[in-house]
Amino acid sequence: MIKTSATATVAAATPMPIVGIGASAGGLDPICEFLASVPPDGGFAYVVVQHLDPVHKCMLPELLKRVTGMNVLEVEDGMPLRANQVYVVQPHNDMRIEHDHFSVRPADERRGRHLPIDIFFRSLAAHSRDVAVGVVFSGMGADGALGLKAIRDNGGLTLAQLPSTARFDPMPAAAIAARAVDIVELPGQMAARIVAWWSTQQSGVPEQAVLQRDGLQQLFQLLLKQTGANFSDYKLSTVLRRIDRRMKLRQCASLADYVCFMRSHPAEVELLFKELLIGVTNFFRDPKVWEYLMGSALPQLIAAHPEGATFKAWVAACSTGEEAYSLAIAFNEVLEKLRPKARYALQIFATDLDDDAVDQARQGVFGADIEADVSEGLLQRYFMPAEKGGYRIRKDVRNTIIFARQNVISDPPFTKLDLLCCRNLLIYFTAKLQEQLIPLFHYALRTGGLLMLGSADTPGHFSQLFAPMAGAGRVYRRLDASINRVANYFPTRVSSVSAPILIEPNNSTMNGNLQNQVEQQLLKKHAPAAVLLNAHGDILYIHGRTGAFLEPAAGKANWNIHAMARDGLRHEMAELLKRATQESGVILVQGLIQRDETGKPAQALDLTAEAMPDTGPLPGTVLLTFATASLPPKKRRSRSSNPHVLELEQQLAQARLEIQAVRDEMQASREELKSANEELQSTNEELQSTNEELTTSKEEMQSLNEELYTVNAELQSKVDDLSLVNGDMKNLLNSTDVATIFLDSALRIRRFTDQTTQIYKLIPSDVNRPLSDIVNDLLYADLEADAQNVLRTLVFCEKQIETHSGGWYTMRIRPYRTVDNVIDGVVVTFINITELKQLEARLLSQPKDAGRV
Repeated sequence: MIKTSATATVAAATPMPIVGIGASAGGLDPICEFLASVPPDGGFAYVVVQHLDPVHKCMLPELLKRVTGMNVLEVEDGMPLRANQVYVVQPHNDMRIEHDHFSVRPADERRGRHLPIDIFFRSLAAHSRDVAVGVVFSGMGADGALGLKAIRDNGGLTLAQLPSTARFDPMPAAAIAARAVDIVELPGQMAARIVAWWSTQQSGVPEQAVLQRDGLQQLFQLLLKQTGANFSDYKLSTVLRRIDRRMKLRQCASLADYVCFMRSHPAEVELLFKELLIGVTNFFRDPKVWEYLMGSALPQLIAAHPEGATFKAWVAACSTGEEAYSLAIAFNEVLEKLRPKARYALQIFATDLDDDAVDQARQGVFGADIEADVSEGLLQRYFMPAEKGGYRIRKDVRNTIIFARQNVISDPPFTKLDLLCCRNLLIYFTAKLQEQLIPLFHYALRTGGLLMLGSADTPGHFSQLFAPMAGAGRVYRRLDASINRVANYFPTRVSSVSAPILIEPNNSTMNGNLQNQVEQQLLKKHAPAAVLLNAHGDILYIHGRTGAFLEPAAGKANWNIHAMARDGLRHEMAELLKRATQESGVILVQGLIQRDETGKPAQALDLTAEAMPDTGPLPGTVLLTFATASLPPKKRRSRSSNPHVLELEQQLAQARLEIQAVRDEMQASREELKSANEELQSTNEELQSTNEELTTSKEEMQSLNEELYTVNAELQSKVDDLSLVNGDMKNLLNSTDVATIFLDSALRIRRFTDQTTQIYKLIPSDVNRPLSDIVNDLLYADLEADAQNVLRTLVFCEKQIETHSGGWYTMRIRPYRTVDNVIDGVVVTFINITELKQLEARLLSQPKDAGRV
């Protein structure tokens, strides 16, 4: 009953699903096709945002009413949003959703700054989040792509028209290229896909995937087997959020069902792999970092090698290559400024886990939107025009970079580097993996080498490995440190083929030297029961009988000391291990009371923890020993007759230790949250600035394109009408069987009927030629003079003219009047009267009395 009630409460609180529809040139037909397939009582609200001409009256609501049974309304400011309604935005307005009501404002008056689809989609994503649906149909430009990405990032559903079926495909193609589309479909099939998605959304796909460890383990294994990528070290919250999206799209009710679907559809593994990879990059991201690099770091690196040198750099997680090309351009700019006499070169290794992104980076071709990040001077010096208005990197710059697929987690790193760039990658990894990669980066760099991190990344507590550069943002210089402090993790390709597990013990080799060292250390402590632990509490080695203190936890095997410690020892062990890693020497806790199953004191226990020496084979490990002791005798005190006073004092001491440990953890968490909040605020400001710059660079071209295609559509309609009228007029004139010539004011031929060719030797190419240049069959030389006289006097002229072949025509010359009542030439018609003349001649030749009786 409780479960059903909770489910009903959640369902009742589910907001109304809203479908945002964006279109531009050629979008009317797919919109009509989509709405015609929508059930009128499906419970959705539909909002249509189309680029419309602000000068003309909007006819879109009247057109949509013909194809749908739902009510179609033109949006007004403050209008409430209701289900089973279709809303149409007014021309030249920006629309948003606020508290289930529409907010309509006039668009920016400046030309080229109107992207109504992106504006509405972003508002929809913030308002409806995971129940928002975005659809993009035919249109020019890229309006809608950023809005769809916002909807997708908030858990909503995004669809785009199949580009091959769109009259103008740039809008859906741009959305697909931006990886912002979940489903690419025909307009008539989209409604069924949306309904199926909503059914899965309402069914409540389990959000307890974190508890389904076996299913998650199998999913990671499938990803590892097919893609070679191990996602078990990624932050679980990010991974689960992406998995949940794919489960809803595939209408899988549980994680086990989704794993079965992946086994039978290998393509889904690739789609999930693409979903889990986050490729965000652009040229010269964080300008302050690049200013420091070009103004200080690179010149100092060059000055340190006056005889010349070839430097090495590694750009990890390069995505589509913008970061690597930015580094190459920066190095060339520094050389151009310094003009050193010696020869210098920079070899860049750029790697990423996404094969498609690496292939795109190898091409070195980028869209016109890079103008927002790259100055005009750099564009002229390092780029060439490419197809579709884009840019191609200069060949000599491209040849300095080697692009390759590489997994920074499992593949060996590049070494002897002068510069290592790994920006905004660590934030997607667990803290454990971050603590392994930072020492690995230290190992890969030369002494004094530079580590460039993203605005949200830090080296953590490895202050002995890297020092921040003053005024450089997230740029750090490598410090010399003992190799024993950083050599505890080195990835190899062999590790990538093992099954991923959520908790990985350190599988260090238990060789003879390690065993001898552990045994000698235990002999010094009179060989008590002991365990050897790494910094995370994973058990590496067990000596003696530890069953009285440790027991395997229920469920999947877990060899972590914090999970295996028996009741009453867990908090004490945690505090003891923490102190051992921070302090030198032996840390001792005496007199811990262990209880039996009935709760009575069973034995006393002394715990000792000692960090192993850094010079040993396993630096950073801790040896934990257990020593039993007899229970202290009960002492009678004159002030109290309570026999449990000693026991209560012991419990009080343990409680104080626990409280202190909790306080320390809370303080550390508070500092980390404060730092993370500051980094998020900084990142948010940078993203807002980047979005504004991108919008400014694209908006004017977008507006011009929309206006051109609107005018083109109008012209095309007029041309079609004109062609129809011309065809009608030509057929009408030919059907009269009258020879007609249209002349302009200079007596040049404008048009003629087919019957005219019997009098004048005309062909179609004679149009615009003077009539006097054409050979004719008339015994009449004053036609041009009579036509000029008609133009001058506007008096109708009619004559009967004979031809060389013996024919007769009635010639009429009339002024040609335009629709504006302007004389613009003459119309000459020839009516064949040869038979009439012949009959008249026969009548005249008969005697006068031939008819008398």
